[in-house]
Amino acid sequence: MTTFTDPHLALVRPVQPRTPQGCEECLQLGSPWVHLRLCLTCGHVGCCDSSPLKHARGHAYADQHPIVRSFEPGEDWRWCYVHEAMV
Repeated sequence: MTTFTDPHLALVRPVQPRTPQGCEECLQLGSPWVHLRLCLTCGHVGCCDSSPLKHARGHAYADQHPIVRSFEPGEDWRWCYVHEAMV
């Protein structure tokens, strides 16, 4: 069995959420979100792919920060948008 090690994990840094109260862009726009994701490179808080505007994915591609973790209470998984895989 081969173990996949995502090369994007090298971009993970210790971060603090820039907008702990919610999705940075949705808060500015007054838009709703479903779940939140925390960028593990810069601390951007964005909304998930189930949210209308998918800001976490947009940030990942625009800023080349592909690794996020869930920003939901009790969840600690990480996701790579480039590889579409848990890391």
